[in-house]
Amino acid sequence: MKNVTLVLSDGTKFHGKSFGYDAPVAGEVVFNTAMMGYPESLTDPSYAGQLMTLTYPLVGNYGVPPFTFEANGLPTFMESDRIYASAIIVNDYSEEYSHWNATESLAGWLKREHVPGITGIDTRELTKVLREHGVMMGKIIFDDEPENIPEADYEGVNFVDRVSCKEIIKYNEGAGKKVILVDCGVKANIIRCLINRGVEVIRVPWNHDYTNMEYDGLFLANGPGDPDMCSDAVDIIKKQMSQTTKPICGICMGNQLLSKAAGGEIYKLKY
Repeated sequence: MKNVTLVLSDGTKFHGKSFGYDAPVAGEVVFNTAMMGYPESLTDPSYAGQLMTLTYPLVGNYGVPPFTFEANGLPTFMESDRIYASAIIVNDYSEEYSHWNATESLAGWLKREHVPGITGIDTRELTKVLREHGVMMGKIIFDDEPENIPEADYEGVNFVDRVSCKEIIKYNEGAGKKVILVDCGVKANIIRCLINRGVEVIRVPWNHDYTNMEYDGLFLANGPGDPDMCSDAVDIIKKQMSQTTKPICGICMGNQLLSKAAGGEIYKLKY
């Protein structure tokens, strides 16, 4: 394992070792307090561009499940088709793993998908720093390459456009009521939950004009980045709201876009 340093934008440094793909990376440092579910979190498109800190101390002990897909095209055990987080930061990485459904180690998966992972970090202290200061930018630098300093590709980037589908995808066709799902970075389980409720899901790109399509309800999905970068989506929601009274549900990014369409203002919270 190579020695690495996590440098936050306020100059705070944390020293650890690399257990994933050996490449420097920069992004927004965030923390996740879940006790399990790192395969799901890493493949959640909402983490695009972010360095994800896991507060639970032991990570990797149950390995990684297979990347299999259901008949409807949804991944069986993941939330999308690949890892979207830019890096993972843990306190204690378990090199040995044991689980009936595991097919590889977390380290092996990270290396295969070219995603850095660092261990040996005091994640409790790091989380306290983030809680005091708020989410901040950070860089993972390899100690043997001190001049190789990455720059974050984050500010002014439309991450929703990066993670959204590029064409219309239909699930459960002919099942009953039709739901338009605006893909801002949707998790697979959201689609699965809608399918399980007996509706046809029509998944459209974030900036697709669906106002002339046939549907019974509108679902605005979660996603990464800044909602102010998604003015096209807001304009389409405004158009839809002016034409019909069909029900609308928004989660996370989708709820923020709905708020903007209704005349609200958006600002970034501390965390």
